[in-house]
Amino acid sequence: METVPLLDELAIIAALAVAVTVILARFKLPTVAGLLAAGALLGPTGLGLVRSMHAIEVLAEVGVVLLLFTIGLEFSLERLRHIFRQAAVGGALQVGLTTAVTTAIAVALGEPIGHGIFYGFVFALSSTAIVLRALGERRELDAPHGRFIVGTLIFQDLLVVPMVLVVPLLGGSAPAGQAAVGIALAMLKALVVVVGTVGISRFVVPRVLAWVDASHSREVFLMAILALCIGTAWLTSLAGLSLALGAFLGGMVVADTEYGHRAMGDILPLRDAFVSIFFVSLGMLFDVRVVAAHPGFVGLLVLGFLVGKGLLATLAAMAMRFPARVAWLAGVGLAQFGEFGFVLTRLAQSRGVVEPSEVGPLLAAGIVSMFVAPLLVRMAPHITAGERLLAPLERLIGVRSIDEADEGHVELEKHVVVVGYGLAGRFAAKALMASEAPLVVLELNAEIVRRGRAQGIPIYYADATSAEALGHAHLAGARLLVLLMNDPQAALRVVDTARRVAPKVPILMRTRYLTERDRLMAMGASDVVAEEVEGAIEVIARMLRSLELPRNVIDERIEAVRAETQSTERRQTVPRAMLRDVRGLDELKIESAVIREGSPAAGRSAVSLRLRSETGALVVGVRRGEQLMERPDPNVPFEPGDVVYFVGTPGAVQRALEQFNPRAPVSPEEAPRP
Repeated sequence: METVPLLDELAIIAALAVAVTVILARFKLPTVAGLLAAGALLGPTGLGLVRSMHAIEVLAEVGVVLLLFTIGLEFSLERLRHIFRQAAVGGALQVGLTTAVTTAIAVALGEPIGHGIFYGFVFALSSTAIVLRALGERRELDAPHGRFIVGTLIFQDLLVVPMVLVVPLLGGSAPAGQAAVGIALAMLKALVVVVGTVGISRFVVPRVLAWVDASHSREVFLMAILALCIGTAWLTSLAGLSLALGAFLGGMVVADTEYGHRAMGDILPLRDAFVSIFFVSLGMLFDVRVVAAHPGFVGLLVLGFLVGKGLLATLAAMAMRFPARVAWLAGVGLAQFGEFGFVLTRLAQSRGVVEPSEVGPLLAAGIVSMFVAPLLVRMAPHITAGERLLAPLERLIGVRSIDEADEGHVELEKHVVVVGYGLAGRFAAKALMASEAPLVVLELNAEIVRRGRAQGIPIYYADATSAEALGHAHLAGARLLVLLMNDPQAALRVVDTARRVAPKVPILMRTRYLTERDRLMAMGASDVVAEEVEGAIEVIARMLRSLELPRNVIDERIEAVRAETQSTERRQTVPRAMLRDVRGLDELKIESAVIREGSPAAGRSAVSLRLRSETGALVVGVRRGEQLMERPDPNVPFEPGDVVYFVGTPGAVQRALEQFNPRAPVSPEEAPRP
C-alpha cells in the first residue's frame, strides 16, 4: 500500500515534540525550548529518526513566511510610526552597539569584515518568542524594563528585513566600495518594491478582501489570505528580494484594512503548526559533536550571548536614561540568541557567506542560550548585585533625581508619596494637587519625569526600591505612601523597604490579582486594592442593570461579592437606567412647557388643572427662575415664566401641552375665579 511521503516523519516530529515540550514545561521552560530539544533529539546527531532533512527544511521555510506575515499583521503603518517614536532610539543603540562590538572582535580575531558584520547581525538579534512569553507570565510587559525590551524586540524584528538584504552581499570578494554600492542598490530596490507594493495594495487589497468577505465563507477568506501572503512573498523573490520581505509586506498591507484581526485569528493555527516545524528544524542543527570537539569555544560564545550581549543591552538602556535596576533587567531579558539569527545563518550558508563548520559552534551556543534565557529572566529580579554595580552610572543619566529635592531645601512634611506616574499615577497626582495636598511623585521613566515637571508636577527620577530614595522623599514624615507601579516584583520590594524606612506610614497600593492581597498585607501594606475585583464588580453592576433588576437587588449582589473578596468605603454606584432601556417605560416621553401670560395654567395648580387625572401626564419638576423644584407641591399655583416638566405616554404628553397652550379652550367651571 502506498504511503504519503513525510507522513511518518511528521508524525514522529509531532509526537516527540509534544512529549519533550510537556516534560520541559514541568521545569517552567517555554514551548520553544521544548521544540528545540525535540529537534536536537530527532536530528542526524541525535537519534536520527528524521532522514528527509531537505523536505523538513522546505516546510520550515513556509513557517518563516507565515511567521513574518503575522508579524506584518501586527504592524500597520500607523502603529509603526508610533513604535518608532518610542523604540527607535533604544533599539538602534542596542543593535548598533552589539553589531559594532561583535564585528570589531571578529575582525581582531582575523575574520574578514563580511564575516564580522554577519556575526554582528546574528548577535544583535534576540528571541521575541521566548522573552515575550517570559515577560507575559511575570506580568512585566508594562513595567519600565518590559517596555524597553518590547520596543527593542520590535525594532530588531523590523531590522531583519534589511539584514536579509545585506547578508548575501557579505560573502563576495569584491572591493569594499563595490560591495557598498551593491548594498545601496539592494536597499534602493527594496525601497521601490516596498513603496510600490504598499501603494498598490492599499487601494487593491481592501476591495479584494471585501469582495471575498461577501461570500460569507471562512474557507474562502483563509485561502485569500494565504494567496496574499505567499503571493506577495513569491513576487518579491522574483524581484531578487527575500521571501521574508514579501511576507512581511503582505502582512502590513492586510493590517491596514478592517480585516486585519480576522486574518490574524484565521491564520494563527496554521502559522503555529508550521513555525513549530521551523523550531524543530532549528533544533536539528544542534550538533553534540561540535560541543564535544570545541567545548571551550562554545562556552565562550554562550558567555558572549549571556554576559557580553547582556552588558551591551544594559548600556543601551542606561543611555536611554533608565535607572540601574531597569537597565539590569533589560540586559538580562535581551541576552540570548534569536529565532531570526537562525534565518540569517541559513541564508548566509546558502549564499556561501559562511561554511557550516564555521557557524556550528555559534548555533550550538545560541541554542544553549535560548534554553537558559527563561531561567535568567525569572531569577534576575532577585539578584541585586547587577544593579548595585550599575548604580554609580545613574548620576550620568542627567535627570533630576529625588536627592535634588533635599539639595534645593524643599520642605516635605505631611505629604503623600506617589510611586509610579502612569495613568493611575497621573490621576492621583491631579486629584492631590486639586485638593492642595502636598505630594511627591517618584518615577523611573526619565522622559515621563521631564514631561511631568514641564506640567508643574513635583515628580522626581528615583528608584523607590532604594532606601536612599525613600529617605530623600522624606517618607518618614509623610501621611501616606501610594504605590501605583506596573512592576509587581518591584512593588514587593518597595513595601519591604518602606516598612524599614518608615514603619508607621500607611501604604495604599494596588495589585492585579486578589490572591496577592494577603501576602502584601502580611508584608506591611495597609490597604490593597485588587484590580480584578473592582473590574469584576463594575461588570456585574452593568450586567445586572442591563437585566433590569431593581437597584436594591443589585446592591445585595455586589455586597455579596465584596463579602467574599475585599471591602470598600466608597459608595457603590451603578449605571443610570434610561427610560428607553426599561421595558414598559420605553414609550414614556419627558416634555416641558413654559407658563406664559394669558395661559389657562397661569395662576392654577396641577390639582386644579386635574392634569394627572385628565391628561395622564405627571409633573416631575418646575423651574422657577434659577431654582429647580424637584418635588413641586401639586397645590401650589404655576406662575408666568415657570417651566413645567412632565412625563407620560406620547398621547398624555400631547394632552398636557394643550393645557398650557394660551389658545386652549377653557370650560366655565375651570376658569379662574376673581
